[in-house]
Amino acid sequence: MALAALERDRPRSVVTPLKTEAAVDLSQVCVRFTTERGTITALEGIDLKVPTGGFLTLLGPSGCGKSTLLRVVADILQPSSGTATVLGGPPAAARSRRDIGFVFQDAALLPWRTVLENVTLPLEVGGGAPKGRARDPRELLELVGLSGWEKAFPHELSGGMRQRVSIARALVSSPKLLLMDEPFGALDEITRDRLNEELLSVWERTGTTILFVTHSIYEAAFLGQQVLLLAARPGRVQELVPVDLPSPRRIAMRETPQFVSLVTRLRSVLEIC
Repeated sequence: MALAALERDRPRSVVTPLKTEAAVDLSQVCVRFTTERGTITALEGIDLKVPTGGFLTLLGPSGCGKSTLLRVVADILQPSSGTATVLGGPPAAARSRRDIGFVFQDAALLPWRTVLENVTLPLEVGGGAPKGRARDPRELLELVGLSGWEKAFPHELSGGMRQRVSIARALVSSPKLLLMDEPFGALDEITRDRLNEELLSVWERTGTTILFVTHSIYEAAFLGQQVLLLAARPGRVQELVPVDLPSPRRIAMRETPQFVSLVTRLRSVLEIC
């Protein structure tokens, strides 16, 4: 059963309507690190508003601060200067309410816990999920295509299966904001394409705000309502490109002139980053 069935009881919408308020609002955010070689500026002067219910993909060369930006939003890193507002308040408040889910590039599963125990972990630590928001972990495993694997350990799973477990774990607390740091980068192309389509279906049905880091121009264009292009050294906003593609989106649309034109534009911006 596909991830798209996560909200199967709700009627399908053509596209998630955006609300006027921002789920993420960054104003002149800078992040600097002090090393033996001196101060390194990972992000400089980042201004960004992501509307509630939006899907933003982040694209740019290695070292441009894409993952750093996600970690600021998630309250994993504190900005050196500037302000970050997440879901109407400081990132720490959103994190404490369990309003933020995070899917890392590596599945980051605990090797001594079974698949089911890894999914239930957020329900066991830090006070668990807010009342009435916890999803049935077994149902989530069925939804991501891992029914029957509940008692398996991470070393028994393929890379794609481990990433599916991490997605189920991120969804178990019904987050309002989902941060994804290149989650499909290590998967084979067919699995990656299928998960791209299914992730869009989940987003359209739930209205969850998503920030998605990728190194793939095609993935950024296919998934995002907007593509944030970051330039490196220091990390800064190069351009915010709106995506005007029909919905629901299917992988086949990558062959259309409209999609090819969008990819060409993104590639041309990246060449000057």
